[in-house]
Amino acid sequence: MGFGCWGYLGALLITLITLRIPLPAVSASSAESFLIGVGSYDITGPAADANMMGYANSSQNAAGIHFRLRARTFIVAEPGKNGKRVLFANLDACMASQIVTIEVLARLKERYGDLYNENNVAISGTHTHSGPGGYLQYVLYIVTSLGFIHQSFNALVDGIENSIIQAHENLRPGSIFINSGELFNASTNRSPSAYLNNPAEERARYQSNTDKEMTLLKFIDAERGPIGAFSWFAVHGTSMNGSNLLISGDNKGAAARFMEDWYNGKPSTDSIVLDPHVSQHDDATSKSHELTSFSKSAGDKVHIHSNVLLSTGVKVSTLLSNAMQRVRSRWNTLKAPFVAAFCQSNVGDTSPNILGAFCLDTGLPCDFNHSTCNGRNELCMGRGPAYPDDFMSTKIIGERQFMKAIDLFNSATENLVGNLDFRHKYVDFSNLEVSLPPTSPGRAGEIVTTCPAAVGFSFAAGTTDGPGAFNFKQGDDQGNAFWRLVGALLKPPTDHQIQCQKPKPILIDTGEMFEPYAWAPAILPIQILKIGHLFILCVPAEFTTMAGRRLKEAVKTTLINNSNGEFGDDIHIVIAGLTNAYSQYVTTFEEYQIQRYEGASTLYGPHTLSAYIQEFSKLAVAIAQDTSVEAGPSPPNLLSKQIQLLPGVVVDATPVGIKFGDLFKDVPSNDAYKSGDVVTVTFWTACPRNDLFTEKTFSLVEICDANGTCIPVYDDDDFCLRFIWSRPSRLSPFSHATIVWEIPDAVNPGNYRIRHFGAAKHLLGSIQHFNGTSSTFVVM
Repeated sequence: MGFGCWGYLGALLITLITLRIPLPAVSASSAESFLIGVGSYDITGPAADANMMGYANSSQNAAGIHFRLRARTFIVAEPGKNGKRVLFANLDACMASQIVTIEVLARLKERYGDLYNENNVAISGTHTHSGPGGYLQYVLYIVTSLGFIHQSFNALVDGIENSIIQAHENLRPGSIFINSGELFNASTNRSPSAYLNNPAEERARYQSNTDKEMTLLKFIDAERGPIGAFSWFAVHGTSMNGSNLLISGDNKGAAARFMEDWYNGKPSTDSIVLDPHVSQHDDATSKSHELTSFSKSAGDKVHIHSNVLLSTGVKVSTLLSNAMQRVRSRWNTLKAPFVAAFCQSNVGDTSPNILGAFCLDTGLPCDFNHSTCNGRNELCMGRGPAYPDDFMSTKIIGERQFMKAIDLFNSATENLVGNLDFRHKYVDFSNLEVSLPPTSPGRAGEIVTTCPAAVGFSFAAGTTDGPGAFNFKQGDDQGNAFWRLVGALLKPPTDHQIQCQKPKPILIDTGEMFEPYAWAPAILPIQILKIGHLFILCVPAEFTTMAGRRLKEAVKTTLINNSNGEFGDDIHIVIAGLTNAYSQYVTTFEEYQIQRYEGASTLYGPHTLSAYIQEFSKLAVAIAQDTSVEAGPSPPNLLSKQIQLLPGVVVDATPVGIKFGDLFKDVPSNDAYKSGDVVTVTFWTACPRNDLFTEKTFSLVEICDANGTCIPVYDDDDFCLRFIWSRPSRLSPFSHATIVWEIPDAVNPGNYRIRHFGAAKHLLGSIQHFNGTSSTFVVM
């Protein structure tokens, strides 16, 4: 029997004895309200060649990692054999995918039986536009990725499953606290002209044209203390623009990394210094400019475990060594992880580019109604707070969410009490009869229908976060003859469809296109999760600000009016956007008339929001009256029909006399660095698609002592470290890995080195793992 499992288990036992770390025990009884568990797992996917999902930019193909993507999960269960439970998984991904959800549910059924199913499981995306695409099953969403990408799909499914396994195995007695507050200066409305078309009396009820409320759940284990925080706040994941080629969790992924490191005492980034165990009551948003650095007092402690393992004399393989040397690796610490997730809400018309939209050619503000510059939409771009530095803008918007979450976390006193419940159904939105709600002036109670999916001309115009091409413009309710002809070559819309979708001029009639398989969804999941007096409305789309407000208000009214006094005005309602599936946007009826990007992307016609309100109200009534709902028609599983056109890796090579991992450009000799400086080193490498290095790292910064012993301090998960992959030409077998380290303000002085890990594919298909190391350099 080789090293394998026994070698590690033996070393682990030695470690436990050496460190005298007690294994956690589960209490036999507890007065706590729920069983709670959290989990987190890597879902980064292919860091090369895969087209990124979000901007629909065919040239935005991954070429490295800004920081890794994760699936973060919480499970809440009622004690007892027959107690209900709910599961919420938040992904650093552009959106959830129906086919991903189907596959995850199938795996959960195989592992846990009926414990977790479509009724009580929600899978949601943060809406980063810098993650690998190709994992949705409908044609429209995988055109720029050259079809389906199985590596992206598998990375998501595997990571979600593993995060759920962790949360399930960590279930222990605990409590959940809820808190909410307003966060300003982290979002703006990118379609204000459409928002202004909502009734004046309705707009007057709100101080802002975007939702500023953040709602946070604080999970406290009865024995171990806080184990997690999940929050919902509406802002697009577009701080990184469409020219970025590095995989990134954008502002919400950054906020999650900052908060987890803050709580765990990991010195990973320049950010606010706050004791996680001391309440902070000052307004975090007013102090966003007073950022200092994490304390490094516990910097070396998390590496004891791996060092003890290595001190046993066991020879560790390159790949295993890579995993063990991860800064936050589970190999390095036996402490239960603290999981922080920053979830998405009614994000539709929000933007993190808070300075506004300006013309690239003149520097003047863009046209208000059409977001154009001299008639061209390509020149109109939103600006983040650190424009033109998207990395810094991502950090700032992430920190502002993180800081507000700290404020809510430390001041949370409202305990979530009550039972768990859930309702879920599938709805065919392609031809749904809808009774217009009382809020429809002069039309209350009128029966209308939704339409098969279609996108309008302004869909091709993009947004100020990511403009389109070919001189399309937002706010186009007419179209033009040329592009009508182009769209008709794919599928000419019927007269009924044209009338149904008005005033949207149809560019692509996606809902009536089925070759080689369906271009857009018709059947979608809707869901409510109830945790005490919190109701999570899981929507498979991007609701605009006002659309989300109307949905929340309708559900709240329905719950109160049908619960026989059980629910009052003190209930909490949040929208979890981009959940379980994806179907683009949902605007209000009034916003739809303006036909900006969001209206043109509201697939099922002008009454889409009314349809959602009607169907969610049915779920709310069922919860309030403890009745069941029909499951509805099942969505298709199109996995077997998927086509992948992205070619695989053929072979990796290096020039004669050079090995993989050798230095192409070392750190300059005799240079000394300080905080704020940038260190760059380049290695000969291979394609990152050969091994995704899930829960491992391509890049590593180590600090070394006088004896030459080095410990890891920064890796792929750190905001300050970037892994950039490049090759001389698209068909070249040669490639380089450039590691860029922006030295944080709180860095410890000492001797450092940078390492790179990779995997090369030989001509006959075998994979060779390798690593390389820079020269040592001094940081003062």
